[in-house]
Amino acid sequence: MGLERLTRREVIGLYYLALQQSDGMGWVPKISNYFPSNQASEEYGWLGQVPALREYLGGLHAKGLTENGVTIKNKEFEATLEFARTEIERDKSGQLQARIRELAERTNSHFASLLSTLILNAAATECYDGAYFFDTDHTEGDSGTQDNDITVDISGLGTTTHSTIGVTAPSVGEIAMSIMHGIKKIVGFKDDQGEPMNELANQFLVMVPVSLYDSALAAATKEYVGSGEQNILGPNGAFKIDVVANARLTWTDSFAVFRTDGTIKPFIRQEEVAPEFDGLAEGSEYATLNKKHLYTVYARRNVGYGLWQHACYVTMV
Repeated sequence: MGLERLTRREVIGLYYLALQQSDGMGWVPKISNYFPSNQASEEYGWLGQVPALREYLGGLHAKGLTENGVTIKNKEFEATLEFARTEIERDKSGQLQARIRELAERTNSHFASLLSTLILNAAATECYDGAYFFDTDHTEGDSGTQDNDITVDISGLGTTTHSTIGVTAPSVGEIAMSIMHGIKKIVGFKDDQGEPMNELANQFLVMVPVSLYDSALAAATKEYVGSGEQNILGPNGAFKIDVVANARLTWTDSFAVFRTDGTIKPFIRQEEVAPEFDGLAEGSEYATLNKKHLYTVYARRNVGYGLWQHACYVTMV
């Protein structure tokens, strides 16, 4: 059935039904916190660290918000479909309905698109401490200098099976050990008081370009790598690891590791206006004058950097 038998109200219902049925959030909530917004921008001054317990000596030692938080400005986003009257009247196979459903899928993947851009730019964009999100010289209070942008020489790793191609096609053993380097970095990070801040971490997400997906997935799931070599990650390892292939990534020899079981995530999702869908269809002045129907989705939202200490960028060399 084409749209010629669907009213504007029915098309809107079709969109919202498809929005619920095609929840494309996937990895998004695992690495980002969601916050509603009611103004043009929101300030996040709480990104500094929570104090560790100390001996009670003569009174309380309160710690307020940090001075170096981040401000995220909401942006307007839209996507619009226009159907000519002739297209509507001649559609007998439901192609126009399929376009509405596809628009719902695009809506659901919008935050993934925004966050992917954030991740791709993370080595050249500042976060709350003034350093780039992925950087070699993070420092805050008594943390010392810390590095979440690391390189791993895969030829020197202690695995029995090495790739004959190199970093664009590492062996399962090589990428497993490279992932472990990223996890170790995250677990070892200290807060602004010099206290370990990820000592309870045991759940991680490894985000890879599609080209590295097969070896990374094997590294997270196989008990053995190579010729009977025990996998240091594997199903019997100390950590729970999810592997995600992100087709938006342009990397060829690198990947990112994110902690997913922390209260504060590596990224922030902010939304002032959730996606709204409406149309100018039958009976509207637009449809009468232009012989077309117009359907549009509108949202006001944005994303930003949260805790860099829950992320590590790993480049294999």
